[in-house]
Amino acid sequence: MNWMQVEHYLQNDDRAVLPLGSTEQHGYLRLTVDCVLPERVGVEAAEPLGIPVFPVVAYGVTPYFRDFPGSISLRVDTHLAVIRDILDSMAHSGFRRILIVNGHGGNSAVQQYAAEWTADHPDCRVLFHNWWNAPRTWAKVQAVDPVASHASWMENFPWTRLPGVNVPAEQKRMVDLATVRALDPTSLRRYLGDGNYGGLYQRPDQDMLDIWQVAVDETRALLTGSWGEPG
Repeated sequence: MNWMQVEHYLQNDDRAVLPLGSTEQHGYLRLTVDCVLPERVGVEAAEPLGIPVFPVVAYGVTPYFRDFPGSISLRVDTHLAVIRDILDSMAHSGFRRILIVNGHGGNSAVQQYAAEWTADHPDCRVLFHNWWNAPRTWAKVQAVDPVASHASWMENFPWTRLPGVNVPAEQKRMVDLATVRALDPTSLRRYLGDGNYGGLYQRPDQDMLDIWQVAVDETRALLTGSWGEPG
């Protein structure tokens, strides 16, 4: 869209999608898994409704992966300042209902900040949506295979794979999450090895497409819902 198209859109609707991502290790998958997935699920959910989707914020908070080359982390206060400026700009343009589609667990501080920002902008509504562990999507993941984690099969979609990269065929034993949370970046890299937290590295494409459809439908339902208004 150009600015004139946005101006015309805002005469009739005030909804928009803001995807949040991260550039970090995902084992054998792209460093940008957490960017590709929230932006794509946002686009597929919003497109039939004619709702614009802003470009993904490609960097998030991931200090624990800093010893994996290519992983880029923002400080929490930096990240929140960027999100504040983006939301301020969107509101100034006239967007009043903003769905944040988050693709990275390390961005969780934004969920609390969104409530603070909304309190200061009472004419706006902001919904924060972790697309991958939203109730219906996570239930579908668990129904397919309960051993699912970071950089495992559950993030291995046709559009997050790298050409020419073969993944191990065996299932990796789940790491201990309490240990993961306690380790410094250097120790965490030694503990994780290839970066997968546990589970198979890849499942059949049909499994992934079935999960994806649930995720798109669940995200679209938020766009067409009440936006937190009293019933």
